[in-house]
Amino acid sequence: MTAMTNDRNTKRRDGVKFSFPVAANKKLYTGAIVVIQADGYAAPASTALTLRAAGIAENNADATGAANGAISVQVRRGVFALKQGAEPISLADLGKVCYLVDDQTVTKTDGAGTRSAAGIVRDVNADGVWVEF
Repeated sequence: MTAMTNDRNTKRRDGVKFSFPVAANKKLYTGAIVVIQADGYAAPASTALTLRAAGIAENNADATGAANGAISVQVRRGVFALKQGAEPISLADLGKVCYLVDDQTVTKTDGAGTRSAAGIVRDVNADGVWVEF
């Protein structure tokens, strides 16, 4: 490609809402933490490596008995209140990475290399751990 010599109408997204194809035989609930697996398909968060946190599901997506990508899930990025895991996160952890336990829970450590990163801790209060995706 060559450098531009004229104005260009560059398409954009706000970077808040996305749609991802769901992995075969995976079920996502509204409000669940959605991850992207190594193969590029969306799934509910779990304790595993190679997962990339994508955000929170805005709709149910049940791919039980379906092929990879047969359905999609709407995902929103932002800051969300999640449940605490066994290794509690405190205000001292603000700005640090927290880790995935399941589709609604995060914890302080990577579990000796067994958990994928969830996002950045932005607050901790009575509502839970506020995580930025």
